[in-house]
Amino acid sequence: MKLWQKNTGSKKEVESFTIGRDPEFDLSLAPFDVLGSMAHAEMLSMIGLLTKEENQILQKGLRDIYYEIERGEFQIEEGVEDVHSQVEFLLTERFGDVGKKLHSGRSRNDQVLVDLKLYYRAAIRELVNDSSELFDLLLKLAEKHKDDLMPGYTHTQLAMPSSFGLWFGSIAEGLSEDLGLLKAAFDLSNKNPLGSAAGYGSSFPLNRTMTTELLGFADLHHNVINAQNSRGKTERTLAFAMAGLAGTLNRMAADVCVFMNQHFAFVSFPDELTTGSSIMPHKKNPDVFELIRAKTNQIQAIPNTVNLLLTNTTTGYHRDLQLLKEEIFPGIASLKSCLEMSTFMLKSIRIRENILLDPFYKHLFSVEVVNELVLKGIPFRDAYKKVGLDIEKGDFTPDQTNLNHTHEGSIGNLNLKEIQEKMNLAIRQFRFEEIDKAIMGLLT
Repeated sequence: MKLWQKNTGSKKEVESFTIGRDPEFDLSLAPFDVLGSMAHAEMLSMIGLLTKEENQILQKGLRDIYYEIERGEFQIEEGVEDVHSQVEFLLTERFGDVGKKLHSGRSRNDQVLVDLKLYYRAAIRELVNDSSELFDLLLKLAEKHKDDLMPGYTHTQLAMPSSFGLWFGSIAEGLSEDLGLLKAAFDLSNKNPLGSAAGYGSSFPLNRTMTTELLGFADLHHNVINAQNSRGKTERTLAFAMAGLAGTLNRMAADVCVFMNQHFAFVSFPDELTTGSSIMPHKKNPDVFELIRAKTNQIQAIPNTVNLLLTNTTTGYHRDLQLLKEEIFPGIASLKSCLEMSTFMLKSIRIRENILLDPFYKHLFSVEVVNELVLKGIPFRDAYKKVGLDIEKGDFTPDQTNLNHTHEGSIGNLNLKEIQEKMNLAIRQFRFEEIDKAIMGLLT
């Protein structure tokens, strides 16, 4: 049974093709569908389309369904098209005709859209929390290993001295910057589309500002067409934000895979966090980081798919948009797992000490020697040439313990406090507490 069905249903082939994977994704939307309906019912009561008593019945019924969902007792029954239909049918089954009144003044278009906005808003919050947990660990590792030197590379060639503190800190600051992209996606998700109906509003005197406040949205999409057109735009922005986070994790995972290689042997992990070979007993494979590397590459491909899905769509709703869920929903789950596993693994990382004392790495110190000569008054180009000729002749013997890097963000001055504040500021801008207050108001 479908909300839009009259006397004739769809052919089963058409129904199967058009519904696709929606049922599995709709369960994720279920709690948000209920919250949107609670706000909508409150507004309908305020404008006189529901009596006070009818609203009280619906609020209690919807609250009961919400907690059934929380307890895992909710399901979309066979033959029911989607979560929106299931919620309405349950209300009608339990409370009679009042359940049929709930859909007044809205379309499935704005109902789905508000569900998605609420879902994305909550998902972004989880990504922020997971990123923050990984960030905190990285900053602790940066402080712990700030004096543990390692080679730095450009073009995958030995370049200059670096440190594990500098490396860990670089990933941490990258995460803080990635939250800027997530904030842009959050801002689009935090605008209320409810009341835009099918994209052209309603002849009922809906109070869209009221539902905006009830659901804790920061603002509403004022223009009803723009509200509908935000579907796709929100997903595109979120996809790019996810790709940004994925890119940071991807580079970290690729580094770890190289650093675990026996030719480098910069880092290691306990045996139980690596995998072995069925034929080679010596192997300790970085499977977790290889999968993080692969999964984050998949996530970085999502923006392209989203862009192609939106190509050729004119103003208004199109069924094409349904397929966005098949990219975004699994992508969010995959990104969460990558963040969580990165944190889990890095808690057990082991760092090799005194790497740069090996004469193999002496050429890393060429710039240090050039700079020392410059400080003695030799012009930079002459100092550069002298050190270069010494290296060619095999006469280059630097002090591999003498480093004097003091400027902001260098190996001697990691600016970890400044990076921490950068992250704190990024998180504060989301203002999650305002959303919590609004949702608690609805549920209580």
